[in-house]
Amino acid sequence: MSLTTAALEQLKVASIKLERFQELVTRLFSYGIVVRDEDGAEQRYYDDSHRIEGLLTEYFGLAGFHLHHDIKGEFFRLYAPGAQVPGITPVDVEPVPSLRARVSPDFVAAALALRFLYQKGLTDGGKDLTDEGEVLIRFDELAATLQTQLKRPLPESVVDRDKVLRELKRHRLIRLSPTFSMSDEDALIAIRQTILGVISNDALAAALEADGGEPVEAASDAGVQEENQ
Repeated sequence: MSLTTAALEQLKVASIKLERFQELVTRLFSYGIVVRDEDGAEQRYYDDSHRIEGLLTEYFGLAGFHLHHDIKGEFFRLYAPGAQVPGITPVDVEPVPSLRARVSPDFVAAALALRFLYQKGLTDGGKDLTDEGEVLIRFDELAATLQTQLKRPLPESVVDRDKVLRELKRHRLIRLSPTFSMSDEDALIAIRQTILGVISNDALAAALEADGGEPVEAASDAGVQEENQ
């Protein structure tokens, strides 16, 4: 039996068409993550992926990718070959640079700051932790953490700052309300637990120990998990 025939049989059992399977694969390759609570379309992506999780896992596995399903957080994350998957991948496996995302240094620095704030939220008694496992912060907390912990300020212009936030949101690391504004002191940013799969403990430690040197480069050397584009 060919791989195609076997795949088609599994899709038939799950009542999912080949075209839909191709959409799911393309979505995961393009974004690297599917989160159920993002929107209606992504909820359907998640639910359909859940229905054929075994097939998707085998499909990506044959190519050396790892599809991680966080059942509690209700999201799928696709790791490229060699990516350090917490608790799964041996630490001595070399990543594949060509399959890493092309993300900006500002994005990496902001993600590191979010990881620090998420951990802080967990260890501070969970007072800012939501039922969905998100940690709520204000924009000025992100800016202050970047400056004090990573010695790296946010971009100066509002346009560039907004670009960083949109990049973080696109990678499903934060959630913003439709009325969010950086100028609103009471506006909250929800740090999603997906941050744990992007910034490893080693990467965060390396960035914090850089002592004003080059925290982004230090974190990259320690294995910042960049998503597929």
